[in-house]
Amino acid sequence: MDFYFAAILQGLCFAPMGLGIYLTMKIFNFPDITTDGSYTLGAVICALGLSHQLPFIVLLPLVLLGGAVAGSCTAFIHTKLKINALLAGILVMTALYSVNLTLLGRSNIPLLGYTNLFSFVRNPAVNMFLIVAAIVMLLIFTLHYLLRTDFGIAMRATGNNEIMVRSMGVNTTKIKWIGLAITNALVAFSGCLIAQFQGFTDINMGIGIVISGLGSVMIAEAIIKLLQTDKVWMNLLMVVVGVTVFQLVLAVTLSIGIDSSLLKLFTACFVLLIVAFAQRDFLGSAIKR
Repeated sequence: MDFYFAAILQGLCFAPMGLGIYLTMKIFNFPDITTDGSYTLGAVICALGLSHQLPFIVLLPLVLLGGAVAGSCTAFIHTKLKINALLAGILVMTALYSVNLTLLGRSNIPLLGYTNLFSFVRNPAVNMFLIVAAIVMLLIFTLHYLLRTDFGIAMRATGNNEIMVRSMGVNTTKIKWIGLAITNALVAFSGCLIAQFQGFTDINMGIGIVISGLGSVMIAEAIIKLLQTDKVWMNLLMVVVGVTVFQLVLAVTLSIGIDSSLLKLFTACFVLLIVAFAQRDFLGSAIKR
């Protein structure tokens, strides 16, 4: 049972990443691959801060700022240099690998001996869950408020029809810039939480993280379709549920004896099945034709 509870805790630590990818994929309709690099960047900044004994209240703004700068670089390349969104994200992600390795100084660093966000809990299992759950609920409340403001509505409209929004005098470049900064700040924060949860930071920990995020968002989409709801807070909550379910599926996979070296292959196949299920109406019509 502890094994599955740990998977739930890990899913909650991944929740900011899922929420960030949900914003880019579903709100902005922007395929942002920067997340693979900004996730590791958050973990690297966390490791450096903890190793220099920075308190978490000082470390958190640095992590968010690092992720925001990474997202802003992607936005600059896409909006100012007119580079394809996917390519812009790949370029920044590639550059961040070198940045992260330079900052870290080595391939990985253990964090078990340092004071972190979870160091003061008496009952690690329950109290860690309460801490991370409180953080996730605060993020949901904040994003729900943001998406219901005029700026948030402009963000959602930009993803639906950028040309129409621009014709109404809205600066879509500014909206994309801020949106990508928020997204990658959330992803970096998730990397920070995971680094503290697992007790180490590794230079390769962000590889394929966008696939996990996409799978989580697709699970959330399937649940939202079943519930037939269009409430913003419910959609955000279902993203958190999707991230947790995704981690539980991976935990079940490991518990039944599948080799851990095949986990990435299983993850890719699982995401493929989820996407196929989400597009089942299209597949059905294609078969009939």
